[in-house]
Amino acid sequence: MLRWIPSFLFSLCFATTAVAQNQSLTNDSATIAPPGPVLITNGNLVDVETGRVRQGMSLLIENGIIRKIGKNLSTTAGTTVVDATGKWLMPGLIDSHIHLFQSGGLYTRPDGVDLTKYRPYETERKWLRDNMGDLLRRYLACGITTVIDIGGPLYQFAYRDRYNQRYTSPQILMTGPLISTYQPEAFKMEDSPIIKANTPDEAREQVRRQLPYKPDFIKIWFIVRGVGAGEQAQAMVQAAIDESHKNRLKVAIHTQELLAAKLGVKYGADYLVHSPEDGMIDDELIALMKQRNVSYCPTMVVADGYTGFFTNKRKLTSYEFTRANPYVLGTLFDMKHLPEAALQKQFGDFLTSPAYQRTQTNRNSFLWANLIRVWRAGINVVTGTDAGNPGTFHGTSYIDELRKMKTADLTNADLLKASTINAAKILGKEGQIGSLTEGKWGNVLVLSQNPLTDLNALTRLEIVVNRGFLATPAQLLADKPEDLAQRQLNAYNAHDIEAFLEPYADDIELYGLPNKLISKGKDAMRQDYGKFFANAPALHCELVNRLVVGNTIVDHERVTVVADKAPREAVAIYKIENGKIKKVYFTQ
Repeated sequence: MLRWIPSFLFSLCFATTAVAQNQSLTNDSATIAPPGPVLITNGNLVDVETGRVRQGMSLLIENGIIRKIGKNLSTTAGTTVVDATGKWLMPGLIDSHIHLFQSGGLYTRPDGVDLTKYRPYETERKWLRDNMGDLLRRYLACGITTVIDIGGPLYQFAYRDRYNQRYTSPQILMTGPLISTYQPEAFKMEDSPIIKANTPDEAREQVRRQLPYKPDFIKIWFIVRGVGAGEQAQAMVQAAIDESHKNRLKVAIHTQELLAAKLGVKYGADYLVHSPEDGMIDDELIALMKQRNVSYCPTMVVADGYTGFFTNKRKLTSYEFTRANPYVLGTLFDMKHLPEAALQKQFGDFLTSPAYQRTQTNRNSFLWANLIRVWRAGINVVTGTDAGNPGTFHGTSYIDELRKMKTADLTNADLLKASTINAAKILGKEGQIGSLTEGKWGNVLVLSQNPLTDLNALTRLEIVVNRGFLATPAQLLADKPEDLAQRQLNAYNAHDIEAFLEPYADDIELYGLPNKLISKGKDAMRQDYGKFFANAPALHCELVNRLVVGNTIVDHERVTVVADKAPREAVAIYKIENGKIKKVYFTQ
């Protein structure tokens, strides 16, 4: 049926979508001009270095810089005034470990699970290039005003330079391809994100190759398990670190193995971007890390993200449904309709097996114990998610990382420090970002609750100020009509009734084509679909095709209700009014 829609409607679709984007902050090019002065008044200022709160404080931001902090500050004409009475003010968060060459979806790591016959990897790469602005806005909408990209293709440097000029993007600090002791077969390609150095000279050349792009640091992917830490590999790591330091660049190093961490720090690495998962950090390594001011990022949630694709045990939150990219999140459910049942069962059986569960318990024990140890030793601990890996969504995964770090006996004050001023110190940016201090960038979060007493306050961000540019999460993530359709589809597949109803208007009307009223209002939908979700555990909807015509979405769907029965073909037409789904027409 959808194949027969006249081609001129497709042109109309693209034209109306473009107009809608130009009317919101999703059009990044409209936010290059410097913002005007901003005065935030009478807030409770969180000092992340001491964990104390200064009440009734005001901040004046001019030309993107905090010029004054005090009480009863005066203003001038043209200043945007934000009344923060009863609110909490803190510096913007820093995600110290992300990958913009990865989407967070099912198809983004072909070296792990190869599904390229369903989605070619170049299609994935193009999607990331086309949607990088969206992913970056999602960081801001989650209160993250700086991200440190720990490695990707060389083409990303041009995107860094472009988006660092835009106030709808967090500041991006970036390195190029990972200089590696191991080359995944899937990444043997032009402009690869990971390149093996076979000799010390090759390692030095890889560092020098990045220099024209002005990297913010260099990353080494030091894999020991299955590859070994022979003399050649160690010499390569040493050469890459030496060449980086000669060019006044710090070095981040992948160290999920204790031996890699010990050798990396011994050879001069500045930043450990993972916690060792196979052993305890000992006194010798602690002493060396302290002596050389090495920063440490535990990345505790990334492994959990992978399991969510194959075990069906992940419980998505309303925060993820509304702030994660809906198309990336939607791939969580693709294994239910891809003809890879054997693969899903193989991974699912493995991930739920007692042997794997014991491995995960041991792994988590080392993660927690090592984090406690390095924190108490005074090492510069920072917060990073490894976002972009499957199931670790850009932006929203940050709160999950903090919650898991807290289980290692860190206080909220500790976590805020790790997420701000400590992270700024990794690359020597503490004079620019990381705390609310006169002379630093105007990166400010306005929160409705106190993050020192409740970490969930970070998910209730009211206003983010990014280098003086002020926006709300809703402004940054203004939904396009197709986004609403996708969000309700995601919640449908998750069988989450409240998330499913959220994109709908309170007086939603459901029709059978051509015009037969089926039900009206959210209460009726809640009752009908709530029962449906509860009584049909195999319920799943595959989106076959989607047409967008202005505020009308036409979806060709394939719906499975009973596991051993063939899916039903259906068409759903969604009518959007005032940012909500107002009417839906169904046919089968």
